[in-house]
Amino acid sequence: MRDNTPLIAILMAALLVTLPTAAADLYVSSEKDDAVHVFDAATLDRKGSIPTGERPRHLQLSPDGQLLYVAASEHNAVQVIDLVKGAVVRDLDVGEDPELFDLSVDGKLMFVSNEDDGQLTIFDIEAGETVAKVDVGEEPEGVLVSPDGLHVYVASEVANMVHVIDIAKREVVANIVAGNRPRRFAITPDGAELWVTNELSGDVSIIDTGANEVVGSVKFAPKGFRAEDVTPVGILMDAAGKRAYITLGRANHFAVIDIESRKPTDYVLVGKRAWGLALNGNESRLYITNGLSDDLSVVDTQSLRVIKSVPAGRVPHTPLVRN
Repeated sequence: MRDNTPLIAILMAALLVTLPTAAADLYVSSEKDDAVHVFDAATLDRKGSIPTGERPRHLQLSPDGQLLYVAASEHNAVQVIDLVKGAVVRDLDVGEDPELFDLSVDGKLMFVSNEDDGQLTIFDIEAGETVAKVDVGEEPEGVLVSPDGLHVYVASEVANMVHVIDIAKREVVANIVAGNRPRRFAITPDGAELWVTNELSGDVSIIDTGANEVVGSVKFAPKGFRAEDVTPVGILMDAAGKRAYITLGRANHFAVIDIESRKPTDYVLVGKRAWGLALNGNESRLYITNGLSDDLSVVDTQSLRVIKSVPAGRVPHTPLVRN
């Protein structure tokens, strides 16, 4: 009898190549629409909208990807969207004016910056209750949990500081002076460096997480813009820790940074007041929200060219891709 094993293997491989991959959804919070708009991440077709409380801003998925958390700042809650139902199913009472938050490594705790109160709220999601409040500097915004789950970092805009909080002790263990009006964080994959954008000093502070001190900075100089127009806010790094993307606010560009050299390698023009940003699963596309032109710039990360601009509601804030 003829052995058809090689032929079968070839046919199976061809079948796997031609099978469609699961579609990814792109979510964009719109501060003025009080909604999260939903797009197909590949085609950029709009699939619908999910109503939220007033002024939705930061978005984050639950660890299993089934729930979408939304900071509805003027609703004074982080809302929980069931992505199967496509609707808000729960409000988390995390205090007044939540703007940004992050989750513990196991997804059980939420760490929320309360701008008006100058506090970080630690919230037990399953129990639905606050377990601690930690005083930080005035107008806290950026929040990031360390990869090892031991610390949470909070940026205070008015204090010009990054506060390091021991999660187990629930207390501040270090205060690090950053630039003028620190906003958002990214951390290198090995956890050794914490990068924080400084909106009003127009740069990035690089913090050694072992020593809890600033060890470097990144400066920006896109052509044709005054220094005061360069207002970096959003930041993320690729999975390999080779490249960082930073939105430059009123400069209407984003910068591409070589992480090893800490130098900008490119500036790319997008919409007005470039703000939030997200990568798709294979990092081939970068999505940037532009708060003053009410659109989303879609960037090919290989060519670093904008391939499409999509209307994304009034004052789009945060993009997020669910693969």
